[in-house]
Amino acid sequence: MTVFFKTLRNHWKKTTAGVCLLTWGGHWLYGKHCDNLLRRAACQEAQVFGNQLIPPNAQVKKATVFLNPAACKGKARTLFEKNAAPILHLSGMDVTVVKTDYEGQAKKLLELLENTDVIIVAGGDGTLQEVITGVLRRADEATFSKIPIGFIPLGQTSTLSQTLFAESGNKVQHIIDATLAIVKGETVPLDVLQIKGEKEQPVFALTGLRWGSFRDAGVTVSRYWYLGPLKTKAAHFFSTLKEWPQTHQASISYTGPAERPPSGAEETPPRPSLYRRILRRLASYWAQPQDALSPEVSSEVWKEVQLSTLELSITTRNSQLDLTSKEDFMNICMEPNTISKGDFIMLGSKKVRDPRLRAEGTECLPASRCALLLPEGTGGFFSIDSEEYEAMPVEVKLLPRKLRFFCDPRRRAEMLQSWPSEQVGDCPLGHPGTKREQSLPSPSPPPCQRIPRARLRQVPPALLSLCVAASQPASRPRGL
Repeated sequence: MTVFFKTLRNHWKKTTAGVCLLTWGGHWLYGKHCDNLLRRAACQEAQVFGNQLIPPNAQVKKATVFLNPAACKGKARTLFEKNAAPILHLSGMDVTVVKTDYEGQAKKLLELLENTDVIIVAGGDGTLQEVITGVLRRADEATFSKIPIGFIPLGQTSTLSQTLFAESGNKVQHIIDATLAIVKGETVPLDVLQIKGEKEQPVFALTGLRWGSFRDAGVTVSRYWYLGPLKTKAAHFFSTLKEWPQTHQASISYTGPAERPPSGAEETPPRPSLYRRILRRLASYWAQPQDALSPEVSSEVWKEVQLSTLELSITTRNSQLDLTSKEDFMNICMEPNTISKGDFIMLGSKKVRDPRLRAEGTECLPASRCALLLPEGTGGFFSIDSEEYEAMPVEVKLLPRKLRFFCDPRRRAEMLQSWPSEQVGDCPLGHPGTKREQSLPSPSPPPCQRIPRARLRQVPPALLSLCVAASQPASRPRGL
């Protein structure tokens, strides 16, 4: 034993290196063991869903997975096969994996996709944007867009995962949570931006559009990889040496927020009963002619703004979902071009990790539609959901709650703590249900509360209003 310690003392450099190597190796093996335990627990949870019996006349759910093997520097295929694929197969779904070979292939494949119950995107922001663009470009997008979409974050940039899933520092845990969310079936509605240029077909985005200096500096970070943790600040520092202040001039026209239609307005009401049809005939006989009525016509008011900004961003509110809002809108944010170089470097380094950060003095405008006009000869590029596009005049239109995405039940529970419960049910007259507050009782009677017949005889106008309300179908949301 004495000789052993004497040898360690005489070769202390090798001993130190060996101890460090053994410590790192033990930590690496322990992490692999913990990841295997997470995979095993997730597979056991998914198997519970797979063992459930289905009716004889029911069909197994078909899931189509669009996998981008090039995501995460070529590691996406391994991450999917080790962490997500076993869970999907054990859940009882009929899974078909489609691997994309080149950029834009997912859009073309979605034009031919048929007979699927679930669409799953395994990749990053770019793959997700291709899939939703392919879905919304279809001729039957009105019905095809109702198919729920699952997102398994495998790319280097997965902005939407912050909204749908709980935060986790473990990559394996994050992928498992996203896959189990698909199996459990909880969904949330998300807004979509339709971005249309002068010639090309529209592009659709879930996060938004960025144009400006922060974006331009952020895409050059990878060039300074040799600087290690200082590469982000170096990219923004060298960006300030080109020109300062960096201003982007444009003209933008926009309309204000749109009123959110009531919940369930898109549902088709059932065929009215014989009693209701008789009342409807009576109401149409005694009602005033349509020419006598003067319905209030609402016209869109467009406003124009001349901007000179450091960066312009047009974003959805998917990062902060709010079902209590009575309006649907996107945010047009114009960051001031008066900030100093030091603030630009510090804020830019943070915006690479979280693009939602804004400089002090940023002006934000709520809008449902907007048109961005650029001066002639304007160069540069846009970032649409982290994908690069050539800068050009575009029209941006908000499609509120257009797509439904699978969400982690824990994340959804956090959202519902501040949201009213969506209690949807049909009343005796067939009206679609309405949202009701969970904590406070409704101060007014339900819209379809039965009125005594004696009261109807005393108040003939009430009979007419009741008949009209009972006979008319639920109103559909107003198009933008």
